[in-house]
Parts: sequence; structure tokens; C-alpha cells
Amino acid sequence: MPLPMNNDSNSRHLPAEQRKALTVQTVIELAARMDPSRITTARIAEHMGLTQGALFRHFPDKQSLWAAVMDWVATTLMQRLARAQAGQEAPLDALEAMFHAHLAFVAEHPGVPRMLFGELQQSEDTPAKQLAREMLGQYRAQVKARLAHAIQAKEIPPDTDLDAAAVLFIGMLQGLVMQALLNGSPGQMRQQGQAVFALFRRGLQNGGLNP
Repeated sequence: MPLPMNNDSNSRHLPAEQRKALTVQTVIELAARMDPSRITTARIAEHMGLTQGALFRHFPDKQSLWAAVMDWVATTLMQRLARAQAGQEAPLDALEAMFHAHLAFVAEHPGVPRMLFGELQQSEDTPAKQLAREMLGQYRAQVKARLAHAIQAKEIPPDTDLDAAAVLFIGMLQGLVMQALLNGSPGQMRQQGQAVFALFRRGLQNGGLNP
């Protein structure tokens, strides 16, 4: 089914940075509706009401555009997580806020995980894949830092395996997101997230993640 074209002629007259930002948002929007591997620069330009030449003035090739998308994802997601944790005094509460903020971000931008999963499956080490891998490393480090604070605050046992707990935290998110993509039910993902994190919290507090 063809996608509706963005007929807003203002997109042709935007300053360069605004047009680049709009292009990134267009890719994410298209990825929510179709296989990201089938998104071409021609389809993006058509959706924006531009020529491919206008698009290439900002992004010389598809790889540079995909890298810009991943950069936006990493920056925006990390900002959302930081805001969610602000004001949470208890480390586990901050971790829970981070968890639910991530699910909310995915529900708002369902094209993001589809692009991430697709990019990470690429055999070639593309710039976008490198950015996705760096984001995952930063994410894991942030989770481990919160878990370490939880140990200091005596919320969880001192011998908690932080590496395993961080992997489990990220795995829970990935599992919920994957099921939401399969079922087409982002709302259900957020509801299930409440029970999933509650179970994770109890496991931590009861020493279920100790070596």
C-alpha cells in the first residue's frame, strides 16, 4: 500500500538543519510502516515532497542518513532516560523510571527498534551499526552504575552480579519490544512492563541474581 506523501511545501524551504532533522523523522516514520531495508532515498524524497537531489545535498548517501538516524535515536533516548531518572532518590526507583521511559519511547517511535534490529543484523560494520553498538555500551554502563548505587544504598545484596543484572535489564526491554513488534501492540508492551520490572526488582532484592 503506498504511503501518503507529505505535501507540505514548506519542507522545500526549510533551513538545512531543520530539513535534515525532518529527514531523520521521515525515515523513522517510514520504518514504522514498512521494512526498513526497503526504504529508499527515492521513497524518502517522495514522502517529503522533495527531489532526490535535494536530499543528497544534506546526505551524500544512504549510509550517512542511517547514521544520522541512529545518532538521533541515541541522543534522544539518553535524554529521555536522564529526565526520567531526575528526582528519583532511590536507585531502584530511578532504574524503574528508566525502564518505563524506554518503553514509552518505543511506543512513541515504533520504527526505531525495527531499524535497530535490522542494522545490528548487518554483516558489514556500517557507521549506523557502530553508533548502535556504542549506544548499547553506554546504556549497559548506565544500568550498571544504577545497580552499584543500589548496592551502596543497601537496596540489593552486595554480591549481586552487576553484569548479569544489566544484561537481564536490557534483555527484558528487548523481549517486550520484540513481542510488541510481532503482536502490533505497543500499549500491551507498556502494561506488561509493569509486572516484568516488579519481578526483576524482587529478584534483585531477594538475592536471585547473586553468583
